[in-house]
Amino acid sequence: MSFQTSALLLSWLAIGLLALVVAGLVRQVHALSQGAPRPSELGPPPGTRAPAFERLGPGLLLFLDRDCGVCAEVLAAADGLGRPLHAIFAGAAPEGLAPEVTVLAGEQAGLFEDYRVPATPFAVLVDAAGRVRAAEPVGSPEALRELTELEVAR
Repeated sequence: MSFQTSALLLSWLAIGLLALVVAGLVRQVHALSQGAPRPSELGPPPGTRAPAFERLGPGLLLFLDRDCGVCAEVLAAADGLGRPLHAIFAGAAPEGLAPEVTVLAGEQAGLFEDYRVPATPFAVLVDAAGRVRAAEPVGSPEALRELTELEVAR
């Protein structure tokens, strides 16, 4: 077999392997896009009645996880925003939270479903009339500040 024939066979083999890799990646992207929540499915839509408003009241609802490092940072940043703050944990809450923070933990997992929370940390702003003003994931203290500043500007 000549060098040119060997090079040609290796090139076709490489192209075939590359086609298989690309097909696998396309399949994974398709599967992820089918399972990923759409923005309309994240939290209650703005303007709708806030679930369990009678129990929670107005303010900033933060859906958190005790084992989430970013959640602790977001909670610390939320404490200085000047709004009533409700920290809602799916499991047990951490110790030493500020006394002015309303903490709901453990049996509150139903609120995660009621508010359609896909992941933590997740913030929901509820006005005094019991309407959702904004609901979105907040992956950093800066994202939480931006959400609350945007809401103040409206």
